[in-house]
Amino acid sequence: MCHSRLRAGVIAGLSAALVALASTPARAASSRSAGCAVAADSTLLALFSSGQSFPDFLAAAKARREGWLKMADSARVDDALVARAKAVGGTWHLLVVAIDACGDSMNNVPYLAKLSESVPGLDLRIVLPVNGRPVQDTHRSLDGRTATPTVVLLDSKGNDVGCIVELPREIRDWAHGVRGTVSSDSLHAGIRRFYAANRGVAITTEAVEMLEAAKAGSPRCSRGQR
Repeated sequence: MCHSRLRAGVIAGLSAALVALASTPARAASSRSAGCAVAADSTLLALFSSGQSFPDFLAAAKARREGWLKMADSARVDDALVARAKAVGGTWHLLVVAIDACGDSMNNVPYLAKLSESVPGLDLRIVLPVNGRPVQDTHRSLDGRTATPTVVLLDSKGNDVGCIVELPREIRDWAHGVRGTVSSDSLHAGIRRFYAANRGVAITTEAVEMLEAAKAGSPRCSRGQR
């Protein structure tokens, strides 16, 4: 589980603009039915535009480099999921706050990048926590932490229309439920086993469902609050 402690370098104006997005966060009882308030902010598009493409991020990765390269090389997305994402149509942006040292980022972002690569109109950009902290502040983990990866779906106008924070739903709900009742080692071991067996199916399925929900006007964003 990866949570960000990087605070330096956050632009004050960006922080002020994005703090407004936190006016309606709610702790979700069920991520399957959770929604999020639609919030438009040109600053989100500006942040997205400033981000790195996945190939550029991968080229610059130093921490966990072998793992990143292996995941990028092996990542696949089910054809049926790609077809569903293509059927959504339109222009969408996946704004991802991630860092190379984070295992959750390493196990999820390459699959999202592969999905983006496969779907016209779906772009992905990655920003580091030093610049993405305002986004993390308004899209927290279920237990209230800032975390990586934080994935925010933007529509063509920069509306915030969905999010996935830290973990895909299938393991997120489990991890939240057992946190504090099992050792940290047991928690992380369970998450690692999930990633090894699931191979990106959960994160790409949730991303496609998030796209479909956004198109239908029912944004999904399962997040906690400070």
